[in-house]
Amino acid sequence: MSGALAVGCVGRANAHSKAHVDHKNALSAPYVKRGIMPPLPLIMLDPGHGGKDPGAIGVSGTYEKHISEAAAKTLHDELMATGRYRVVMTRADDRFIPLDGRVELAQKHQASLFVSMHADALHDPEVRGASVYTLSSGASDAQTEALARKENSADRFAGPAFHGVSPEIQQILSSLVSEETRRGSAHMAASVVESFQSRIGLLTHPSRHAAFVVLKAADIPSVLVEMGFMSNRMDEAALRQQGHRAQVASAMKVAIDRYFASRPSVMTG
Repeated sequence: MSGALAVGCVGRANAHSKAHVDHKNALSAPYVKRGIMPPLPLIMLDPGHGGKDPGAIGVSGTYEKHISEAAAKTLHDELMATGRYRVVMTRADDRFIPLDGRVELAQKHQASLFVSMHADALHDPEVRGASVYTLSSGASDAQTEALARKENSADRFAGPAFHGVSPEIQQILSSLVSEETRRGSAHMAASVVESFQSRIGLLTHPSRHAAFVVLKAADIPSVLVEMGFMSNRMDEAALRQQGHRAQVASAMKVAIDRYFASRPSVMTG
């Protein structure tokens, strides 16, 4: 199957895309207008890559951008069904958004939580399993450092106007993040690992950190979730299945519920 058609449910999900991109309605719910209660926390879901940036290409030709979009849409619907959150996606179709643009969207909407969803590739095709990443000036291990370099290079698709992110800038990213934000990110990462343990296969030492540009919002707890690796035949085959992506989304919803339940101040604004 070609990469462009790697995930059948993406095309079917387009029928619901209006619900995902109607940001104005998402931010102007009646309870906000009436001033009866504080607005529900807003979760920004960020499907990795998109448009001219396919992301990782799986061993059978599956595009990461389609997998991340399909999984994020499923998670969007699960979270909205709870009635406890407002949910906005950085993209709900196949478009390219620079990394800084994704951060700016989260800041513009005053998100309470930013979740970037990916399914990357590694040089070693034997490595498989999910993992979760938070921002740090240094990488927790060589594999994570390589992943961060790969993700941070996504803006090469922006064309000649993009001048890259210097090593100096990457080194000071963590200093821009408040301690409260850092604690929130770490708490969310731990919640993802706990939720995935009984549902989704995990890497050894699944909670990791590195200088991911997309996680640099100073005041928004942020995590990057690798749902699996497209370079592994079994991970790719699983991620192509809607049922498996639904399991991932369900585990993510449990993690998000647990995160907000343990941080009631975030729920009340």
